[in-house]
Amino acid sequence: MKYLTNEKLLIVGAGGMIGSNMAQTALMLGLTPNVCLYDIYGPGVNGVACEIDHCAFEGANVTWTTDPAVAFKNASYIISSGGAPRKEGMTREDLLKGNCQIAAEFGDNIKKYCPKVKHVVVIFNPADVTALTALIHSGLKPNQLTSLAALDSTRLQEALAQHFKVQQSKVTGAYTYGGHGEAMAVFASKAKIDGKPIKDCKLCSKKWEEIKHNTIQGGSNIIKLRGRSSFQSPAYNAVKMIEAAMGGKKFTWPAGCYVNCDTCGFKNVMMAMPTVITAEGVSFKAPKGTKEEMADLQASYEHLCKMRDEIIALGIVPPVEDWNKLNKNL
Repeated sequence: MKYLTNEKLLIVGAGGMIGSNMAQTALMLGLTPNVCLYDIYGPGVNGVACEIDHCAFEGANVTWTTDPAVAFKNASYIISSGGAPRKEGMTREDLLKGNCQIAAEFGDNIKKYCPKVKHVVVIFNPADVTALTALIHSGLKPNQLTSLAALDSTRLQEALAQHFKVQQSKVTGAYTYGGHGEAMAVFASKAKIDGKPIKDCKLCSKKWEEIKHNTIQGGSNIIKLRGRSSFQSPAYNAVKMIEAAMGGKKFTWPAGCYVNCDTCGFKNVMMAMPTVITAEGVSFKAPKGTKEEMADLQASYEHLCKMRDEIIALGIVPPVEDWNKLNKNL
């Protein structure tokens, strides 16, 4: 089997459902034979390693460990789902303190054991703030670390496809930006349904509000249906992000990225933007939308600033003006 690269891919939180699915997906897509599975829970990650071995992927060199020094050493690419999962009745924001402390340790491990890592994807909630925490502590350049935000856009695409009874891929130009949470901004004014502008399609305001609501609550709906937070879709999308960073097909769904932009007015946050991930890392441009969409984005940004200020107050990250003491790239 021909792999995209032979460089080491580290899966953090590999003992969980997201982590185990990421490991399998990475090998099925042929990203690299060298996959390291890391989790603090030994029996769980050992079991995942056994399962992956039983798949008998050709040429695979799968290792597992509970030791961060072993796990992070020489890692070129990392995906982390190593936080507490969301349960029914919880918002992503409810996980703020505990998961940001985990993210700080995660970033410290990167700086200590693999400072030359090429790209990192953070997918545990609240992803915008855990990713920001990890970036500050890791010392990485902003274009080297992204967070998973694509699920919100794929959920919007799915909802529109179901309403208009078209194949999901026939819905284009519908995205969500800002935070990966209850305050996300839904942009669909430039969407097309099977090539036809959405403004020319039959979509009443009541139905549109329902679609927006279902998009925002998409993760909560999975928890209600399955009794646990989603794992297949975040695993797949996160692996596709890393595939792009490895030099594979570029990733064009919105990703959470570090934004400190005078022209667009968003500063010192991780947020979903119109992004592209390639082997050069992540790049973004300013989103464009209707007056209402831009107002929703501004509100989402302000919500992200509030969460950022909360982790500063908790001492998990320093004040903004001191970030460069931990990370000279900020």
